[in-house]
Amino acid sequence: MQPAQPDLATEDEYLDRERKSETKHEYVNGEVIAMAGASRKHNLIAMNIAGALRELLRGKPCLVFPSDQRVSVRKTKLYTYPDITVVCGPTEGHPRDRETIVNPLVLIEVLSDSTEAYDRGAKSAHYRKLPSLKEYVLVAQNERRVEHYRRSEGGEWVLTEREGEGLIPMPALGVELSLAEIYAKVELLEEPA
Repeated sequence: MQPAQPDLATEDEYLDRERKSETKHEYVNGEVIAMAGASRKHNLIAMNIAGALRELLRGKPCLVFPSDQRVSVRKTKLYTYPDITVVCGPTEGHPRDRETIVNPLVLIEVLSDSTEAYDRGAKSAHYRKLPSLKEYVLVAQNERRVEHYRRSEGGEWVLTEREGEGLIPMPALGVELSLAEIYAKVELLEEPA
């Protein structure tokens, strides 16, 4: 049996196909990769975060986008769909596709078993090349744990972790996000013993 051949495309071919596609795909190093669906818990956590941020940012010139918003790292030619994207001030579209955002201030990923290593490793390395990005947040779905990466004034990335309860200060947005809000009603999805 032959291994599957990678689905290769140029940036323009990818964008043209993506505009017509009913499913989402990432574009990494010239390869088009289908994105898997998410669990109920993953979706609930992402919606909790988006809702909380939308409320916290009311009155500020910030927009909160869900996972259908494509983001590009122009320097590395990555196109992807973060779980939550926050832009403050005007959004800047990619020259090849105005609907693709290139200036996120904050990106949030809810970790899944199948994507955790990628979100922590290669994808994180791509994201750190975004000049506009000030904060990157990884949210566990199988335990109450959040990893918050913040770019310091010197350009280094500083990690803060929270487990169980507490607040996550998000200085780029001037707000604090609580673990209680992030994990609200997750227990309703737990299977009975």
